[in-house]
Amino acid sequence: MAIRLYGIPMSRASRCLWMLEEVGVPYENVPVNFVGEAQKPDFLKLNPNGRIPALDDDGVVLVESLAINLHLARKYDGGKGLWPKSADDQSRAIQWSIWAMTEAEPPVMRVLMNRAFLPEPQRNESEALAGEQALQKPLGVLEGVLRGRPYLLGDAFTVTDLNVSAVVGWLPVLGKMKLDGTPNVAAWHARCNGRPALARALGRR
Repeated sequence: MAIRLYGIPMSRASRCLWMLEEVGVPYENVPVNFVGEAQKPDFLKLNPNGRIPALDDDGVVLVESLAINLHLARKYDGGKGLWPKSADDQSRAIQWSIWAMTEAEPPVMRVLMNRAFLPEPQRNESEALAGEQALQKPLGVLEGVLRGRPYLLGDAFTVTDLNVSAVVGWLPVLGKMKLDGTPNVAAWHARCNGRPALARALGRR
């Protein structure tokens, strides 16, 4: 079995590195930068979109970070509980992963682009503030769902939490936004962010 993840930790590939560490299977991280390298012909054979990450799981090539994580959790869980047991919760894991990409990531990226990723002269704080404002609705949704439960599906950490936290968690981790107004989300994020597998994925052993 050969598993290769293409990408670098300071990108969406970090989500998949986290999941690979959670499932504990051997893998190789092939560093590919999202600027320049992901658009080269050799990489475009893996992902014609020219984006990272890409996963080659013994010949099965997958792209889109959260889809990669659902695949890894389903295939390599091995009793760890990352892949929900019931069919209904498996559907909820897919639902929340799509939700993270459609509802949470656009405003998250709006904040990050204008407070971290763009060169300083190109940043626009009014755009960052607009992103913060737009993020209040999805944060409110999470706040309600997490009321009275430690994780999105109940008492146990699953791929559902990993995928959603990996999207929402960029802002507090990078110090670009606080979660003071959503204490349930803040406590959940702290639990997710404290996972040893995440520390290993980011090299904080």
